[in-house]
Amino acid sequence: MVRRRPTYRRPTLRGWQRVAALALALAILALLRWWFGPFEQPAAPEALAEGAYQVEKVVDGDTFVLTNGAKIRLIGADTPETVHPDRPVEPWGPEATEFTRRFLAGGEVHLVFDRERKDRYGRFLAYVWVDDEMLNESLIRAGLARARTEFRYAAARKTLFRRAEAEARSEGRGIWSGADRTVAPAGAGR
Repeated sequence: MVRRRPTYRRPTLRGWQRVAALALALAILALLRWWFGPFEQPAAPEALAEGAYQVEKVVDGDTFVLTNGAKIRLIGADTPETVHPDRPVEPWGPEATEFTRRFLAGGEVHLVFDRERKDRYGRFLAYVWVDDEMLNESLIRAGLARARTEFRYAAARKTLFRRAEAEARSEGRGIWSGADRTVAPAGAGR
């Protein structure tokens, strides 16, 4: 007597079984998404209220990103470029970025807005406070930013920023020092 080996037949799913399996898989994914939260980063908010927020990262001296994805640009302070795609790193730009990074190191900031909420790039325009110090003014006073007063914002703030810039100029701080801060190309030593 010859014994035959049983042949294994792969089970096939019928139409209704396929639908049931797909429904089960979708239900499991929905449960995982509910349990662990969304898989992608939250979109930056369209509106932002004044108040306290957490800083995720500093982009350059006058721009940073909040943990909710919103990009913040300082009102009235313009620091030298460090990340502009069409320009080289400008003198005093790395110092301004480091100043901002240290200023915001605690992670929490208080944002105050003025007339215009956003710039042409979609960044929120704000006065940025850490405790009782305003970053916008501090950068200008340190000579690491120029006062930009041609835009529409409070006249009292424009006056404050002009005075801070005049002080930095007269004291020869930062960009007003006359020191040649030529930035070395990437990979080169200073």
